[in-house]
Order: sequence, then structure tokens, then C-alpha cells
Amino acid sequence: MGIRPGLRLGGVIWLAGMAGVIVLTLTVVPQLLLKGPVPVPVWLILTASLVQSGVLLALAVWAGVALSRPLGLRAPVLQAIADRSGWWSAAKPQIVPGLIGGLVAGAMLVAAVNAAPAALREAGASLTIPLAARLLYGGITEEILMRWGLMTLLAWLGWRIVARGAGMPRPVHLWSAALVAALLFGIGHLPAISAMGIRLDPEVVTYAIVGNAVPGFLFGVLYARWGLESAFLAHALAHGVAVSAGAV
Repeated sequence: MGIRPGLRLGGVIWLAGMAGVIVLTLTVVPQLLLKGPVPVPVWLILTASLVQSGVLLALAVWAGVALSRPLGLRAPVLQAIADRSGWWSAAKPQIVPGLIGGLVAGAMLVAAVNAAPAALREAGASLTIPLAARLLYGGITEEILMRWGLMTLLAWLGWRIVARGAGMPRPVHLWSAALVAALLFGIGHLPAISAMGIRLDPEVVTYAIVGNAVPGFLFGVLYARWGLESAFLAHALAHGVAVSAGAV
């Protein structure tokens, strides 16, 4: 992939992810700031949050653009948009897997919310997360960070270390990367849970890790098998199912 095509693809993916960052920062972060004294102006905190998230997103985008191709990992629709070619033909093979994965993950999410520890349910009830934030940040931004960025990096490292970069990666490299990325995503929720004043007892820790890792692994399988946009669709639909069911 040449520099200019890679930059175009990276720019398209970064802009797609930043839409979720902006919505989440402007709608959810202010609610968190109301929970305690704020030592600096709110606008400064929001600006810093946007910049930090934008940089982190850029790193994930770079990792995916730089490392995905030799692994056979793809973002066909976003690539088509970057190439100014027909995106619909790239999207069609991903729709049915994405819909099925979204319905399955949505059912998991509803069950997980209903089984959440009481402390987490109470904390969740105190936050209002708009549907747009759930769809754009959860459905797109998180997938760029965790699948396009982290999972791709982990798969590339496994391929380079175990197979020394020879030939195409074996399925075990992709599935292992999908699992580790999903587990890390679950673990990554723990600092935020602790910051909300919730004690990280075994029940809360297990719930946070497993509840995020199981659907995360499913999204990783979709990404590896059909493309990043199938994971977008599945993740966003899972949130839509949960909202429709009144679970969140």
C-alpha cells in the first residue's frame, strides 16, 4: 500500500472514529464532571479529552493501516470510500454476518445488564448515555480502537514471533489476538468502574471482564472473517437491541 492511499484510508477511518469521540465527550463526560469538584474550566477538560482521544485513535488507525494487509485483515467499505469506488459491493457480504452477530451480541448484552451486580446497576442508572453515543462510539470508535488497532497489532506480533512473518497467518494467530484484545477491553473498564466509587470485588471484576470479553471476541471473529464493518454493524446493533429491550 503506497503512502498516499494509506493516508487516505487512515484519514477516513480516523474521521469515522472521531464522530463517536466527539459525541461521547460532549454528552457523557460533562455528566461525570458533575459528580465532584472540577479544579479547572470544563471547556479545558473537554478539549484535553478530545485531544487525548484523538491521538489514541490515530495510533490505533496507524497500527491497522500499517499492519493489517499482510494479515489479510480488511476494512473493505472504508477502503472503497478512500479509493472513491463503489462501497455498496464491499458492504453487501458483511451485512448478514453483522446482523446475526449483532442480534446474538444484543441478547448477550441484555442478559448481562440484567445480571449486573447491584453497584454497577446503580452507577449505570445515574448516567444518561444517548443512543448516538452508543452507536457511534460503541459501534465504531471502540471497534477501531480494539479490533482495527489492538487486535491487528496483537495478531501481527503473534505472526512475526511464531511464524517469523512467513506466509499468511494461521487462524490461531487471529483468534488468539481476538481473545486477548477482548480480555484487555474488559480489563480496561476496571479503572473507570473504580473511579465511580465502586469497589472492585471479585464479582464486579469478573462481570466487567467476562461481560465485555465475550461479545468482544465475537466482534473480533467478524472482523477477521468478513471485515471491520461487520464488527461495526454487530456492535452498533447490539446496543440498539439493548436500548429497544429497555436494558440500558
